[in-house]
Amino acid sequence: MTTPLLLEVRGLSVAYGQVEAVSDVSIAVGAGEIVTVIGRNGAGKTTLLSAIMGILPSRGAVRFAGEAVAPFAIGERVGRGLCLVPEHRALFGSMTVADNLALGAFRHGADERRASQDEMFALFPRLAERRSQLAATLSGGERQMLALARALMGRPRLLMLDEPSLGLAPLIVRDVFRIVAELRERGVAILLVEQNARAALAVADRAYVLELGRVALEGPAAELARDPRVAASYLGIGGRHRDGPPDALNPTPRMSYTASEPPGAGPTATPRPGEDKRP
Repeated sequence: MTTPLLLEVRGLSVAYGQVEAVSDVSIAVGAGEIVTVIGRNGAGKTTLLSAIMGILPSRGAVRFAGEAVAPFAIGERVGRGLCLVPEHRALFGSMTVADNLALGAFRHGADERRASQDEMFALFPRLAERRSQLAATLSGGERQMLALARALMGRPRLLMLDEPSLGLAPLIVRDVFRIVAELRERGVAILLVEQNARAALAVADRAYVLELGRVALEGPAAELARDPRVAASYLGIGGRHRDGPPDALNPTPRMSYTASEPPGAGPTATPRPGEDKRP
C-alpha cells in the first residue's frame, strides 16, 4: 500500500539574483515518514526548506496535505501543520524556557497550551528542570531540545529540521536522533536536512542527495547508505570511486532505486551549479 503523501514538491527552483541555488527539485514526504536530504555546504538544503516554508520566493509547486501552499503566508502554513526548526534555532534568549514553549502554541487555548507543555516536559525532562531558566543560558544541546519542543507545541503534522545536530557533542547528537525517531512513532512526519549523513540515513525511511542545487540520487535510505558514491563522499567509507573523486558525487542524472519506489519520485535531472546562501 502506498504511503499517502503529506508534502509534495515539484520542480522547485530558487534564485539569488542570477545564481540558481535550487534548480528543478522534486521531493515528497509521506505521512509518518522520516525523509532526509543530505549534501554538502552550498548544496541548497537550507534554501529548499526556506522555500517550502515560504521564507524565500520560488518557482514550482508545493502541496501540503493535498493543498497548494502558494497562497498561504508563513503563519497560515504553521497553522495547517507545517513547521520549520531553523539551523540557528531562533530562540528568544531573554525569555524563559516555559515562555519560549508557550510561543509555540500561541494559536491554541490555555488548556491546550498547558497540556502540550506537560507533554514536552515529559519528552524533554531536562527542559522541565530548567523551565524558569532563560533560554540564553542553556547549553547547545538544551537549546536544540527547546527549539524542537517549541515547534512541537504547535502540534505539527510535518516537522522540517535544518541541521539539528550542528555544533552538538556526539552524545547529544545521539539523543537528538533518538528523539527524531520517537517523533515518527508519535505520528509526526519529518523532513530532515543534515550534514551528518551517517546518522541521518540510519534514522530515515527515504533519502535525497542534493548536489549543486539538484537532486543527484534518491531512494530508500538503507539503499543509499550502501551506494559506493554516497559511502565515499559522505560516510568516509572506501577510497576513490571508479567514476570520480570521493569528495563529490559525479554529475550523472538522478538515480531512483526501484526496489522500493518512493512516493513522488521526480523526473531525471542533471546537476547545475548552485549555492545555499542565507537571505
